[in-house]
Amino acid sequence: MVEPVSESISFPSEEEKILQLWKEKDCFQECLKQSKNRPKYTFYDGPPFATGLPHYGHILAGTIKDIVTRFAHQSGFHVDRRFGWDCHGLPVEYEIDKTLGIKGPDDVAKMGIAEYNKQCRNIVMRYASEWENSVRRMGRWIDFKNDYKTLYPWFMETVWWVFKQLYDKGLVYRGVKVMPFSTACNTPLSNFESHQNYKDVQDPSVIVNFPLVDDEGVALIAWTTTPWTLPSNLALCVNAEFQYVKVKENATEKTYIMMEARLGALFKSESEYTILDKFPGKMLKGKKYKPLFQYFAKCGETGAFQVVMDNYVKEEEGTGVVHQAPYFGADDYRVCMEYNIIQRDQDPICPVDASGCFTSEVTEFAGQYVKDADKNIIKFLKEKGRLVNASSFKHSYPFCWR
Repeated sequence: MVEPVSESISFPSEEEKILQLWKEKDCFQECLKQSKNRPKYTFYDGPPFATGLPHYGHILAGTIKDIVTRFAHQSGFHVDRRFGWDCHGLPVEYEIDKTLGIKGPDDVAKMGIAEYNKQCRNIVMRYASEWENSVRRMGRWIDFKNDYKTLYPWFMETVWWVFKQLYDKGLVYRGVKVMPFSTACNTPLSNFESHQNYKDVQDPSVIVNFPLVDDEGVALIAWTTTPWTLPSNLALCVNAEFQYVKVKENATEKTYIMMEARLGALFKSESEYTILDKFPGKMLKGKKYKPLFQYFAKCGETGAFQVVMDNYVKEEEGTGVVHQAPYFGADDYRVCMEYNIIQRDQDPICPVDASGCFTSEVTEFAGQYVKDADKNIIKFLKEKGRLVNASSFKHSYPFCWR
């Protein structure tokens, strides 16, 4: 017989009753005892950090994990459901850095790795009791007493053992990938993290000229909102199928090459310029130009400082000529790799350290934080006659949320 449900039912009270019932009868442990002789079902549960409190994302994922393991148990398997704790990485280090006022790797080195690790270990279980309470309240059956922690040597040794199996089978290779990077935390970020904190910001907007080697009176012009990447320029990219023009600026009589559809990026009216020639972008392939800076001029011997082609160049913004800094753009890296300007077994040009400051190779701006150097780079280019136009540009840009 089904008992009627009261119209004034209190769901929190019902929840507490069920939790108390499970506790009194030790339902989860009884469940494990009853299934101990069954075939084992192994479920690898990605562990959370206990340095922060659980949020709705954890609750959603935890509910799904609980459904999977309950279903496996009810399908005739024994399922060890051990809770785990992630004790490594940025969330822990960030909390310690914030507490101790650590600004970067140099501060960690002064403190010493052993002391730094000790400080991190002291906080890895900071919110363990809150986690246990939240997980139980959501009705998830999981073993907290027989938990595991990624800082256990036997856990780390297991991970390295698995990695070695992959390596021995030839399934591991060393490569380079352009990723979002936090100069405050000195570490790459996941795409998920980098998408968490977009802000509308005013950035410098510059158009610079790249004189052709075989005709110094003509220069390709490229647009960028990241002047700090210009010292790392190794190529210029155009779209092979779009129409480009050789155009004379009437006021200065300087001659530029740019995409015809983007003339408005430089000129306000047709009276300001005279078109001298029109041609598809593919006619520019392989043309050599003079680099903006001499820091990496030797790269010209291996194919750098030439015009390359790719259809990622669009006609919606810029000049239709895109400057390529392989270490700072995924498309830049891909295109320069295709044209053998950079090699897979060599690190691309990257004169910026993990804290976002220029290295000694970039002599005029060494030690400067890249965004602070923007104005100095613009000034340098203007003095060298390589700056065509400078303004500001408002756009949405990702920032490390920390």
